[in-house]
Amino acid sequence: MPLEQAQENNTTGFDVTRFKIIVIGVLAALAGLMSGLDIGVVAGALDFFAKRFHASTIVQEWVVSSMMAGAAVGALLAGWMAHAVGRKVSLIFGAAIFVIGSLGCALCWSIPSMIAFRVFMGLAVGISAFTAPLYLSEIASEESRGAMVSTYQLMVTVGIFLAFLSNTYFSYSGDWRWMFGVAAIPAAIFLVGVLFLPYSPRWLIMKGRHKEAREVLLSLRDDPLVAAQEIKAIRQQLQVKQHGFDLLKTNPNFRRSLALGVLLQIMQQLAGINIIMYYAPNILAHAGFDSTAQMWCTAIIGLVNMLATFIAVGLVDKWGRKPILYIGFAVMAGGMAALAMLLAHGMHTQSSQLLAVFLLLIFCTGFAMSAGPLMWVLCAEIQPMQGRNLGISISTLTNWLTNMVVGASFLSLMETLGASGTFWLFALLNASFIVFTWLFVPETKGMSLETIEKRLLSGVKLRNLGR
Repeated sequence: MPLEQAQENNTTGFDVTRFKIIVIGVLAALAGLMSGLDIGVVAGALDFFAKRFHASTIVQEWVVSSMMAGAAVGALLAGWMAHAVGRKVSLIFGAAIFVIGSLGCALCWSIPSMIAFRVFMGLAVGISAFTAPLYLSEIASEESRGAMVSTYQLMVTVGIFLAFLSNTYFSYSGDWRWMFGVAAIPAAIFLVGVLFLPYSPRWLIMKGRHKEAREVLLSLRDDPLVAAQEIKAIRQQLQVKQHGFDLLKTNPNFRRSLALGVLLQIMQQLAGINIIMYYAPNILAHAGFDSTAQMWCTAIIGLVNMLATFIAVGLVDKWGRKPILYIGFAVMAGGMAALAMLLAHGMHTQSSQLLAVFLLLIFCTGFAMSAGPLMWVLCAEIQPMQGRNLGISISTLTNWLTNMVVGASFLSLMETLGASGTFWLFALLNASFIVFTWLFVPETKGMSLETIEKRLLSGVKLRNLGR
């Protein structure tokens, strides 16, 4: 049947298999949409919520960072869940929590209740951030893996943009409860969509369900021979069972890949994107914008962040990972430095205010085309199978812990260093990440996960693992 289907594709000119993979990829990546909605909504709702409950600066930072604390716990749980009950069931569980958490934030009655439901939503975000890229990397072919995993980050940016648009709409009435509540609608759609996803063929083989795995792969590959070879490679790889903690203690090569995964996630978060996503209205207030203009400019930032992610999706499997990272970090460093200088001199004219928005857009473009999606791609690629669940769990945990630190300290940094000094700090960090990319990051374009693992475990330097 798969061969007949492939022949039909050739005669009709419509690639059914490719279309099916795209649909599956988009459905799985809707986890990113929900994460983006949760990240973006707080930027618009925070000021209204703070006024309603008389929240101090520190309390506002707690409200923002509480989601990341929950996400860190979710990332730890996700590794066990993805192995025990599978990638698909983990996504279903995360989707259900998204629905409950969104409604809880909308109906909260106090600051502690808001923080509690934000933590609850964070659980879903952490589970999804671990499981969705893992699932996508296992469904995709070698040629499309980078683009498929990048789709997750693309959907995060779509979610952020939609949240910013929703925030702008409800800002006229100041109804922060609806800002949170509307996220329950796409969460319910996501929950239904995930039910129709196939199981990961790798997980099925891990559980001894070889016939089901073969059926899934035959439906996702044009050539039955390719599917058979992939099944064989997965079986060979899985002969060594998951022993992440034992591998961590005994294998220095695994410790190297684990350390790289941690470094990549620290680099992504310290680049500074989430200070824009969480606090864009506050930053724009320093630039002299009134409340209405703050919300519309924030929505524009979300739109550019979303559109720029298409650059990564389109180029990651053509240009490779490292060239795009070089460009992205250089653009982010330049944008932050220019904004720091502008803030230092003050913005007293409309042209200087518009320039500030333009520089924020430049920064977001640099991030969305590079570190945003590519760190997830690389973290899914560099971990050996024996310790893959542990490796991705720890790197995802690192992402959310660093995210929490940034979210919980930015307003205080602005008060201590001033707006200009804070942005100079992030400019210097991005410049240093160019050096870190050159020193440690491998180019994995077009390489199978099995080849990357063999080179890692044979002691090849991290930067030389790929091409």
